[in-house]
Amino acid sequence: MNALQAIILGLVQGLTEFLPVSSSGHLALASAILGTDLSAAEDLTFSLTLHAATVLSTIVVLWGEIWKLLKGLFSRTFNDEQAYVLKIVISMIPVAIVGFCFKDYLEAAFSSVLVVGVMLFVTAILLAFAYYAKPRQKENISYRDAFIIGIAQACATLPGLSRSGSTIATGLLLGNRKESVAQFSFLMVLPPIVGNALLDLLKGDFGGGVETLPLVLGFITAFVTGCLACKFMIEIVKRGKLIWFAAYCAVAGATAIVLHFV
Repeated sequence: MNALQAIILGLVQGLTEFLPVSSSGHLALASAILGTDLSAAEDLTFSLTLHAATVLSTIVVLWGEIWKLLKGLFSRTFNDEQAYVLKIVISMIPVAIVGFCFKDYLEAAFSSVLVVGVMLFVTAILLAFAYYAKPRQKENISYRDAFIIGIAQACATLPGLSRSGSTIATGLLLGNRKESVAQFSFLMVLPPIVGNALLDLLKGDFGGGVETLPLVLGFITAFVTGCLACKFMIEIVKRGKLIWFAAYCAVAGATAIVLHFV
């Protein structure tokens, strides 16, 4: 992997991790176009580096809320912060089950560009439903809703099905406020990403040929664009403009399907 490829992939990861357009799907498409293989041993370290960058960007952008949760977590009396953390834990249950039991199977069976294209169409449908649905908005995300949003996140392990798009759309369809859903969606992904990285680290399936420069460039690019995309996406959800992303996902899905058959 050269420096230019690293910058392009870092840009794709940073932007699409937070925008509801599927980071895994776009990374797969970008990787295919650039002639790289992020599932290969020597590129697995690079893939983990990109995810670490977007985790850090989430922490930076939402640090105020994260710090508030951390302070409230150690209170002796049950409070709103502890309840929020508990909801995040509940949302992790479905994706933890999928990650431990089906991760390797899903990666092997559903890694084709055709599947990415179909799942991007599914993402477009979800975003369109969320845009046109007008349910009564709740003040707080309930424990039940947290679990259902967690199921949406587990389904988004399929490449091409956007994690942020699925969780935000599901939260909105359940009647939760836009700001609450966007924040919960970005915070709930932190533990699964870290957990997935730890699983890959435990496997120890890494190549030794990764150069330092591509790693550094990919990390910086993903981090900077991730910070910008996270802030941008929160504002977009507040304004209810998800329909534009639905249209984009439909076009991207069609492009992926065409690439598969060309």
